[in-house]
Amino acid sequence: MSLAALLSACADLEHQGQLFTAPIDQANRPSDAGTRIGPPAPQVEDRSAVQHRELVAQFGGEYHAPATENYLNEILAKLAAASDTPGQQPYRVTILNTPVVNAFALPTGYLYVTRGLLALADDASEAAAVMAHEISHVTLRHSALRAEREREAALISQAATVIQNRQKGDEVRSSQQLSVASFSRQQEIDADLAGVKAIARAGYDPYGAARFLTSLGRSSDLRAALYGRKKRALDFDINATHPSTPERIARVIGAARQIGAPGLGQRDRNGYLAAINGVAFGDDPMEGFVRGRKFTHPRLGFTLTAPEGFLLENSNEAVFGVRHPDNEALRLDNVKVPASGGLEAYVASGWVDGLLPSSVRRIEINGLPAITAIARAGEWNFRLAVIQYGDCFYRMIFAAHDLNAAADKSFLSSIETFRPLSTDEAREVRSPRIAIVIASPGDTVESLSRQMATPNRPQEYFLLLNGLEPGDQLRPGEHYKTVMD
Repeated sequence: MSLAALLSACADLEHQGQLFTAPIDQANRPSDAGTRIGPPAPQVEDRSAVQHRELVAQFGGEYHAPATENYLNEILAKLAAASDTPGQQPYRVTILNTPVVNAFALPTGYLYVTRGLLALADDASEAAAVMAHEISHVTLRHSALRAEREREAALISQAATVIQNRQKGDEVRSSQQLSVASFSRQQEIDADLAGVKAIARAGYDPYGAARFLTSLGRSSDLRAALYGRKKRALDFDINATHPSTPERIARVIGAARQIGAPGLGQRDRNGYLAAINGVAFGDDPMEGFVRGRKFTHPRLGFTLTAPEGFLLENSNEAVFGVRHPDNEALRLDNVKVPASGGLEAYVASGWVDGLLPSSVRRIEINGLPAITAIARAGEWNFRLAVIQYGDCFYRMIFAAHDLNAAADKSFLSSIETFRPLSTDEAREVRSPRIAIVIASPGDTVESLSRQMATPNRPQEYFLLLNGLEPGDQLRPGEHYKTVMD
């Protein structure tokens, strides 16, 4: 099995994933007053409520921040008042409890933004631009038009299969697929331009869209530089469907220039920063979080430290780690303990190819039963560990081209750091939060970056979150975003 195949193997997500269920709305239940004959009438949820509950669950649950929600809803009210249909009921925002950067709107009046997007946006005009873009997708009927075009593509593809000239049929299918792709790109451009006009009518700086798209591109570049790999589909990142291209940035700048020169409209940076002050940043700590080389999962009750030089990243499916330039990687996930068979039987069950039976060793790690082994597949060598803790097997996989004595020793040392958390340790876990600070004379990017409680590269994150470039100087009295425990 290749490294890519092994490191992308699925784990049991019942314990590792973020699965939430929204509470039943008690306000819409009928009164108990009076006499009821027979069983109560069944409660039927409308489609919009079902969509809302499922979407919120898929993105880590709802994050409650009343001050932030009120501020964003005020922006939405201004957008609604300045729209072509000002009497229409304005959208209402739901903040999603995930660090990935994303936003979307539904025709039913639900608009969603993630914690990650709130951290990346730098002022009210940028937040307004994102929300106006998503609403534009709805008002321009992009979802319906996209579905209609895809149905047309399917019909043409089916027709092409009965054409005797196979080559001609392939050409028709290819042409239609290109048409669908082009149509999707045009949708993004149309929503961009409509969004710029909408925020300008509402009194916001129309250049906010360009600033946010620029930050979005920088965020993607930083992640790529950190982890040296493409994003996974399960990340649900906005870059998967809203690529931040130079063409899009140029178009929104052009649209803003048609409205007026830079400096037009409201940015309300200080008001926006005050609204997001205290919002959680990064991973939800109860779903596991990274601090440097250390990964801690309070809900599952364990901690682990990666070898020196590894960068860790948490996701719904697993914890991933890479070490450059040694071309080494790690993965940690879990599966339920099988109903029959113990550790030895599981390790020998074939869940990993290339296992060397002579390398299998039964050990104990901080009071927990475990097995370590070595596997080889192609040009890769793997140090494996399966640790039984509670009703789960925790699987640790270290991969290296050259599993020499030094590398194997560092992997084994890391495996030995897996241990249960004490009750006090789990209780003391705190979520990192956005903290707004006012720069004093003498403050620098370097000095404020030292306060950042980010997993890696605090200075680069400080620049990104504040829309600064390397070499920029801080202005005394100006407000800046930091991340603190």
